[in-house]
Amino acid sequence: MRDVMDNADCLIPQVELEVALDRMAVELTLSLGDRMPIFYCVMNGGLITAGQLLTRLSFPLEVDYLHATRYRGAMRGGELFWRVNPELPMAGRDVVIVDDILDEGGTLAAIIEYCREAGARSVSSCVLVDKKHTRKAYPGFKADFCGLDVEDRFLFGFGMDYKGFWRNAPGIYAPKGL
Repeated sequence: MRDVMDNADCLIPQVELEVALDRMAVELTLSLGDRMPIFYCVMNGGLITAGQLLTRLSFPLEVDYLHATRYRGAMRGGELFWRVNPELPMAGRDVVIVDDILDEGGTLAAIIEYCREAGARSVSSCVLVDKKHTRKAYPGFKADFCGLDVEDRFLFGFGMDYKGFWRNAPGIYAPKGL
């Protein structure tokens, strides 16, 4: 695993991520600052993004988490698997789903649909990075709040993992050749 990091390309250094998080916080405040929303962190990938983002928000909000995944330790997504459903009721509430990345978006789309079916008044998606490609869950799928666009490579760091490791890397990296 050390060799992966030692030989990885840093695509987005932490300082750029900090600027993107600041901008996202301003956008979220303008959009939802008077609504007392619930922020749902998508585990495990959204943990660092949510933690860094929430400390930049100076309005009343609630925080919960959910754990839905298509990866289950693999490098390619498969069938959606729910590990933990959210606990806070979302009926009639403004909901923000916070995750690390919008890749194809199958997981995020399923979570958004789950929230709508649970009666959320509104559902917004918030991701740190959006991978630039045409393989989205449906044409034109975009997050409502997005920090940065990134090239179409396998990514790790700042919440995203490489085979379960390096979520703690302080920037966004790609292994050589992937």
